[in-house]
Amino acid sequence: MTRNMDTSEVIEVIADLCKKACYELNDNLIDALKKAYTQEESPYGKDTLDLLIKNAEYAKQEQIACCHDTGTAVVIMEIGQEISWSGMPLVEAVYAGVRKGYEEGYLRKSMVRDPLDRVNTGDNTPCVFHPEIVPGDKVHITVMPKGGGSENMGAFTTLVPAVGEEGVKDFIMKTVEYAGGMTCPPIIVGVGVGGTMDKCAWLAKKALLRPIGERNPVPHYARMEEELLEKINDLGIGPLGMGGRTTALDVHIEYFPCHITALPVAVNLQCHASRHASAEI
Repeated sequence: MTRNMDTSEVIEVIADLCKKACYELNDNLIDALKKAYTQEESPYGKDTLDLLIKNAEYAKQEQIACCHDTGTAVVIMEIGQEISWSGMPLVEAVYAGVRKGYEEGYLRKSMVRDPLDRVNTGDNTPCVFHPEIVPGDKVHITVMPKGGGSENMGAFTTLVPAVGEEGVKDFIMKTVEYAGGMTCPPIIVGVGVGGTMDKCAWLAKKALLRPIGERNPVPHYARMEEELLEKINDLGIGPLGMGGRTTALDVHIEYFPCHITALPVAVNLQCHASRHASAEI
């Protein structure tokens, strides 16, 4: 049976998610930071992790942004195929929700209207909107504010298929090593393998939403995640680049079939403030 929804119903939900994501780092991330604190060997690294944990706790308590860079708002909407929309265009409702959330939440507006003239839009719109059609009659919405420091250090390449797994791992390691402390570690490393250029980059971004500690169900990708995590933490970059064992909290790899001539690889890095919040309506 078709479920009728007015697009205006998403505005308040998205506004609340913008604020929640920027104010409250989720328990999965906080637990990972606390675990890293107990295992960190460097005194500077340990002190830095302690500060990051206390900062997150204070932000949640006071309901203020945990980082001044409240990022580009990425809105992912999984829309049940049995839903019929009415009202304003859905994309305009999504923008309205982001606009409302960033205004009400006193969140920094970071979007410029044109990459070259650099004039700020003043309300953090447009956001990056990813609608996906799924079975059912529900709408699952995720807001992911993506900070510039970590986003700027992402990378994409199309490798020669003959380089195989070792080539993929080498590209990931070079990307993380080049980024160094500029990504505000400890980071989460999102990796996309396969698809086309655009699909691969989207896989890498979505990989950041997977809970820390949860492995890819495919054994050889799970093994790669564990191997890369160990190698990345051997780099010694450490929390906020201060040195130490905790450069990454996890590595998440997602894959998709690809053309016989290609081996696309995308890396999307997420800073220690891994912000996202979700709701279902």
